[in-house]
Amino acid sequence: MKSSIIFLFCYLAFAFSLNSNFQFENRYFPKSVSAFPFDTPAVKEGLPTPLPKVWKTSNSVLNVQNSGFVFESTGSSCDDLTAAFERYYKILFDTPGESFNKDYSWSKAYRQKYGIWNRNGGIGALYVNVETSCSGKPMPAFGMDEDYTLNISSAGAKLEAKTLWGALRGLETFSQLVYSSSSGQMWYVNETMIEDGPRFPHRGFLVDTSRHYVEKNILLQFVSALSMAKYNVFHWHIVDSQSFPYQSRVYPDLSQKGAYNPQTHIYSPEDIADVIEYARQRGIRVVAEFDTPGHSLSWGPGQPGLLTPCYGSDGKPDGTFGPIDPSKNSTYEFIEKLFSEVSQVFPDQYLHLGGDEVSFTCWQSNPDIKAFMVKAGIADYVGLESYYISRVTDIVQKLNKQYIIWQEPVDNGVKLAKDTVVNIWKANPDPSAEMAKVTGKGYQSITSACWYLNRVAYGENWQSYYACDPQNFNGTAEQKALVMGGEGCMWGEWVDGTNLMSRTWPRAAVVAERLWSPATATDMDSMKVRLEAHRCRMIRRDLDANPIDPSYCRYEKQSPPPKY
Repeated sequence: MKSSIIFLFCYLAFAFSLNSNFQFENRYFPKSVSAFPFDTPAVKEGLPTPLPKVWKTSNSVLNVQNSGFVFESTGSSCDDLTAAFERYYKILFDTPGESFNKDYSWSKAYRQKYGIWNRNGGIGALYVNVETSCSGKPMPAFGMDEDYTLNISSAGAKLEAKTLWGALRGLETFSQLVYSSSSGQMWYVNETMIEDGPRFPHRGFLVDTSRHYVEKNILLQFVSALSMAKYNVFHWHIVDSQSFPYQSRVYPDLSQKGAYNPQTHIYSPEDIADVIEYARQRGIRVVAEFDTPGHSLSWGPGQPGLLTPCYGSDGKPDGTFGPIDPSKNSTYEFIEKLFSEVSQVFPDQYLHLGGDEVSFTCWQSNPDIKAFMVKAGIADYVGLESYYISRVTDIVQKLNKQYIIWQEPVDNGVKLAKDTVVNIWKANPDPSAEMAKVTGKGYQSITSACWYLNRVAYGENWQSYYACDPQNFNGTAEQKALVMGGEGCMWGEWVDGTNLMSRTWPRAAVVAERLWSPATATDMDSMKVRLEAHRCRMIRRDLDANPIDPSYCRYEKQSPPPKY
């Protein structure tokens, strides 16, 4: 027995000497394991997601000092950048189960006492140069500059960006490139050169908090995950027909009578401010959606007279309600007052106005609506929808907001302003034909059609997300330039705080890569290896993410013992 063990180790040593990239494979170790598995994690580390625009790396490995590692600002400095340094220091070195758990102030004090550690080509600092001022709590905005360059060599590590937002993206990439030994006592990074920036300026993800309420801290976790994947928009579908959790100061009855529970299942102005500030510090915009005139049944109890009463075949009200009543001036007075508040609570320049799935049945049954149409010279219900949308968009524009709508108004022939942004969501019959039609009319567009992640299937189902390209339609260069980007979606019919994270991640990182990385990034095998690495990074950062294949992470999810 003893001689057999000696022979096995001699054979492995001989094989390894022949090939430094020796692959140890059997049913217990997946193909992504390189070299000996005894000191190597199950999933490769040091692989960035999304894939950078230019990424050159070598086999030259540098030590990264944990004690005394610092981020040094060599350009513009501000509180947001300092906070990011402290955050990423913990991300790099504060690992579950490892003995090294010091905060950034300790590391800076160590550095001041002992100086820079740079023996044997080691890295003791990341020098960060932000060219433009980042003071005064700047707000991320559409079209912000997120480009950065990152150079890591034996001469040192340097991150350069014009803006705070580019620096944040570069810090995330740096954190993904650094990996630790199996003992957790040493950290490494390969010599690397990266030139990076996003393909699309709008890279969003929708979360629905109406069908099921999702408490604030889980939303903050979700924003952290968005930051990891370099998303820059949190599309908050905050209200819908099922509940109205937005707590309005000007119309408090909306949540008092429309939320599932007006004490526990609401988002106070303070809650919303916390989410917006948390996202701002990570370069993520929060775009709120208040979907009208449909999807608004929860608005009715708190605002009597807002919804359209439906009539039965006997010509009498049947006790049900339909979309918002477009015939009353009081409707627009209410909308103006509510949206005036919303525009202050949500400071982003865009507001999502919904506009999808408006049923005309209730309007058709209502005699007051019919009489209004005759008096106003409106020939049909598409014209009535157009009238409503025109008045609401006028209100939004007077509030100095730009707006996004779902695709149905365009499909119905509603007349829209040329600066309208159209969110395409229908996968059938053909989203590429819809993109061609919408951009052909001169509208800017965002696509969500192939990225409804709430539609789940057994096994791997992320490949179709990676294959979907927002600009893959028949159109001119001018039309394709109107594509602002896209959004993944997680609708809440069967999703709440218990499964929002794991149902969404890590598959949402595939959508993020399609929106960030060059169109030429289409290698499914590369995506899978990096997706597994990204999922393990999320677990290490205590963010829930489903497995995509049989494998394991070095740091598995930790939970407290059962309470009962």
